[in-house]
Amino acid sequence: KRYVLTAILAGAFSAPAFAQGMALPPGIAAEIKQVYTSVKNNLIAAADAMPEANYSFAPVPEEMTFGAWVAHVADSQIGVCSTLNGQTRRGDAATKTGKADLVAALKASFDECDAAYNALTDANATELVAYGRGQNSRAGRLAYNSAHDQECYGSMAVYLRIKGVIPPSTAART
Repeated sequence: KRYVLTAILAGAFSAPAFAQGMALPPGIAAEIKQVYTSVKNNLIAAADAMPEANYSFAPVPEEMTFGAWVAHVADSQIGVCSTLNGQTRRGDAATKTGKADLVAALKASFDECDAAYNALTDANATELVAYGRGQNSRAGRLAYNSAHDQECYGSMAVYLRIKGVIPPSTAART
């Protein structure tokens, strides 16, 4: 199973670069770290860009507020990355409502994840780690974390646009 996951992840992350004739990063660990760094920068910039008055904004009552999205990312990352760092913890960002507290919780979750991503190497990428009721590879858990972060950022970008704020990923291209 571990080798299949590595092949899938390698193909998923390498194919776009190969198709564009770009040089490939040195390995799967570097590729996963590159994706993480991109979404990390976008999420922090999005949290900073949204005015505090709009942290309580939800486009419809059934959706989370922008602040709840920030808290969700922070708490999810604390769970995933602290487990990979050897000491499973639960985040408490969901108990916060103010922008300063939520941004601080988000940045703290990225500090936790920085340690997990920095510890990832090609040599330990397929190492199995306990998570929930089963096991996953280090690379798989970190790829999942980045994918989850991208999904959350996509939702948050819509909130930013509704409030007239250009999402960081769009602003970087213009």
